[in-house]
This record gives sequence, C-alpha cells and structure tokens, in this order.
Amino acid sequence: MSVLPAIRENIELRTEDGLTLVGELALPLNGQVDATLITLHPLPTHGGFMDSHVLRKAAWRLPYLANIAVLRFNTRGTHSPRGTSEGEFGGGGPEGADVRAAVDFAVTRGLPNRWLLGWSFGTELALAHGSALDVEGAVLLSPPLNHGVVRRVGTGSLEAWAATGKPVTALIPELDDYLRPDQAREEFRALPQARVIGVDGAKHLWVGEPYVRRALDEIVTAVAPQHAPLPTHVPADAVSDS
Repeated sequence: MSVLPAIRENIELRTEDGLTLVGELALPLNGQVDATLITLHPLPTHGGFMDSHVLRKAAWRLPYLANIAVLRFNTRGTHSPRGTSEGEFGGGGPEGADVRAAVDFAVTRGLPNRWLLGWSFGTELALAHGSALDVEGAVLLSPPLNHGVVRRVGTGSLEAWAATGKPVTALIPELDDYLRPDQAREEFRALPQARVIGVDGAKHLWVGEPYVRRALDEIVTAVAPQHAPLPTHVPADAVSDS
C-alpha cells in the first residue's frame, strides 16, 4: 500500500458524444517519460473502476520505479473516490468513445510510447476499440475470451489487431475464472503476434502482492523493458502511506 513519489494530476476527458470522464494522470518527478500506460478498468457493474487495485498500484509505483506515466479514468457511468464519470454503462460498445478520448488526451499532452493496459472488461475495450488508435500495442490482464470471441464485442477485434502487427501481451492467471493458459494459447491463435504468459497461482483478480508484482514486472517488460525487472526496495524517505 506504499505510494511512491510522482506528479499526480486530476484530469477530465471529453468524449466525442459529449460526456466528461474523470481520471488521474501520474507522471515521473524527473520529467522523463519512457512509456505511457492508458489503463482500462474491470467491469463497473461488478465493482471495477479506475482504483481497481492493480491499476492503482501501477500509478503508485511505476512513475517512480520505471519512468512510466499512468493514466487512469472511470469509463462512462463509473464512480470512484475521484468522482463519477457522466453517462451510463453501455456494455462495451459506447465505451469505445471513452477509449478514444483517453488516447486523444495522451496524444495532446505529448505523452510518448503509448500502450493500452486493460484488465478483464478493460481487455475487451482494448481489443474491440484500440487497434486503430495511436498506440504502440496493448497489455491484457485476464482477458475473458471465449471460443475466439471477445465476449461483448465479437471476434473481428482480434483480426483487426492481427492486421496491425502491433504487439500484444496477454497475462493469463493459472486459476482464472474465465480463461486459463492452455485455452488462452488456442484463443489467441487469431493474433499471431500475441505473447501469452501463464502466471502460476494467480486468479482473475490478481489478489496478493506476489501476483501484483509479477503483473507489474510483465507490464514493464512489455512497454519499457530497460526498467525490468522492477526493484523491490526503495529508500525509506521515498515512501508514503496510501
């Protein structure tokens, strides 16, 4: 639960259909941004939001440890301590405008080496809406694929990503509720550039510090490999309590 130093800024995103979404941008104190994560949270109807713990800990740690900017936001209709984004949950389709607004914000701010980081429902948004956007690739935590279909958005999204050649890393918990490593390797055959990484002992929600640390290490390996693996110790005066 430690929070490492960063520049943290409350932000608002404006969608093409006129909604205001609330979020936060965490930047390295030293001003050097080696990669940018645009995070897409789990299903809001089941408790997902911008503060879902892996995404929150990415924002607490990665600006300091790896010179990575972390953009988090609530998709339409989603509430967190930061506030409530306008609109209503749309099941994944309308949220494409939310993804585009987040990427446009990162582009406008000049944030380099942009990557989508989706978790569960957020992976569906990344796969469905991200391939044509101005990003380098995507990292997926616990994608709920089923027989080649991204559950809410259809199979064409994998083919669209395949056509771009952009790299995709999929982190698959050994004990996931929806998709486990052996099945995931079959599901991602339609996306030949995907790296499918099974994580022993992990579950869909990545509960437990060893699994959070493994997830963050793999994320950094994908987007800023010069900073991997992450250090496990920092000076005591760099740590504040959440």
